Amino acid sequence: MNDSTYTLRIEGLYASAGGQEILRGINLEVSSGRVHAIMGPNGSGKSTLAHVVMGRPGYEVTAGSVTLNGVDMLSLAPWERAQAGLFLAMQHPTEVPGVSAAQALGEAFAYRAELAGNDAAGDGTSNGHDVSDRLTAEAAAVGLKAELVARPLNVDMSGGEKKRNETVQLAVLEPRIAILDELDSGLDIDALRACANRIEALTNAGLGVLAITHFSRVLQYLRPDEVHVIVDGQFVDSGGPELADALEADGYARYLPEAPEAGVAVSIGDIGGLSGLTAGGSGADDPFADPFADLA
Repeated sequence: MNDSTYTLRIEGLYASAGGQEILRGINLEVSSGRVHAIMGPNGSGKSTLAHVVMGRPGYEVTAGSVTLNGVDMLSLAPWERAQAGLFLAMQHPTEVPGVSAAQALGEAFAYRAELAGNDAAGDGTSNGHDVSDRLTAEAAAVGLKAELVARPLNVDMSGGEKKRNETVQLAVLEPRIAILDELDSGLDIDALRACANRIEALTNAGLGVLAITHFSRVLQYLRPDEVHVIVDGQFVDSGGPELADALEADGYARYLPEAPEAGVAVSIGDIGGLSGLTAGGSGADDPFADPFADLA
């Protein structure tokens, strides 16, 4: 990475899928060397935000903008956003039969060099280093067996191995801004620590991170500068790392609408004036009175 500062700026972002509005006015800035965490309950729009920023098909942006150092990301294809400096570590990494990580990243570097107007990376190298060597070194850094990065991308890997592999690719590609969509999903504590610590080191070298998660455990190793709570497609709170700790202790209840009071309606026709009696209510002086007493 170079010393330039990069900023991913999201302003007034509204987006929908299948005719349903999901994001409702998101504003966020993520800059080099900073870690922003987004937390929220299921269905709140966390993964949708990642997908929209990276250009996944099926989502419609109805208002707002997404820029990286002033360049409009929404006008670019997903691969162009990646070449511009964005990276998405997917919640469920895709298997790509027949293509190894070395081949995929070698092509990425070759095209990056082509865009830069030189052939320095045209032979599968990056900054003078062979991609395969870098993959091997980064795999060792996160405890991923070297033979796994040599096989077709993510094929026949466990969930944890796929997440380690995503971290390896992130480290080798050196993007400007990385979006981590539930990195902790499927990871045991050792794998989580290894991946988060490696990404934390990359932030010290200038990587900006947007970490999406349900739980605070990943943030114990990848310490956030800011934490944002999203509910129903909107940010409802922001704060420092202590906010993640509070969410872990108390959950999201204080941000959610209050549930209506429970009640079970009981109706016995319209006999003896008991119509509309509710459990625990006082629809009659004596709810256990004989309704046929007056007929005796």
